[in-house]
Amino acid sequence: MAKELSKTLYRTILPIVLSLGVAAWLIHRDIDLHTLREIHFDFHTIIGLLLALLFVCGRDFGLAWRFHTIADGALTWKRAIRTDLMCAFTSAITPSVVGGSALAIFYLNQEGLKLGRATALTLVTLFLDELFFVIFCPIIVLLIPWHSLFETGQMENELLFGSVKWVFWLVYTGIVIWTTILYFAILGKPQTVQNLLKVLAGKRFLRRWHKKIEGMADNMAGTSEWIRHRDFRWWAKVMGATILSWFSRYFVVNALFWTFIPGSSQLLVFARQFVVWVVLMVSPTPGGSGISEWLFANYYGDIIGNTGIAAIMALIWRLFSYFIYIIIGIALLPAYFGERAKRKAQCENDTL
Repeated sequence: MAKELSKTLYRTILPIVLSLGVAAWLIHRDIDLHTLREIHFDFHTIIGLLLALLFVCGRDFGLAWRFHTIADGALTWKRAIRTDLMCAFTSAITPSVVGGSALAIFYLNQEGLKLGRATALTLVTLFLDELFFVIFCPIIVLLIPWHSLFETGQMENELLFGSVKWVFWLVYTGIVIWTTILYFAILGKPQTVQNLLKVLAGKRFLRRWHKKIEGMADNMAGTSEWIRHRDFRWWAKVMGATILSWFSRYFVVNALFWTFIPGSSQLLVFARQFVVWVVLMVSPTPGGSGISEWLFANYYGDIIGNTGIAAIMALIWRLFSYFIYIIIGIALLPAYFGERAKRKAQCENDTL
């Protein structure tokens, strides 16, 4: 237990150092006494920050509700909340391309669900998250003028701002392809996808991962069999929970703009969060460390109009959307690994 705990804590060092490094750079470059004097910490500010924290809770409630619902009662609310927080902690200390969802199987298994069931639940949550972006990104692009999303801002040069547009569309294309694969794998043509994966597993260049690919194929087939018996009410609840969690995540930024830039367009602020989170999906740094702070301060710079206030808002945003989960995760780790060791010892005793 002590070895696993220390190893996990060690992994938190790099993302924290990266985030604090960029934070220090933003503070040194953009924040001075004049900037601080422009911010009035009054009742309006307190309400706005509390509202942002409320949306943070809304994000976690939505994901915990989804875990609880998908598990069909096999996961208590306490265990669902803990799974959500541990996934958020993992997302904060791993590259965004890996994320907490990849380890949701492990956490669900540790909470008492069998490995096959945990894999099935994780595939469904992945499908729901990707489907959310597939549906809502085109709606946002239709509602918001193109130039407001991709051709304005205080980026350090036009090349960097243009790259945000291209990265967004490339990643979105990848999301559509991945969602299509998941749809056919667990709803559309599961048997066909299962057979195709097993054929690929037999190829010479994939023999190293033969067992893993076949296991994934079997898990997808099992997921399909299980999910086909879900009714409309079930789908409405899990999709509603997904929308609640993502919207709440975006509303954190809306609350910050209402607090510090009350005259800004809340719809535009909300719409740009889709671009930010899609771009951050391919961040190579743990939890988007460093890149997130820089992207927020520059991408929203034209709306804020003050680089110092933009830097302060970026740091508060990261505190609410990132550092809070690092802190919670570190607090949960000792008890989490303790319970895991206790369950392992109990299983060993049962086999004697």
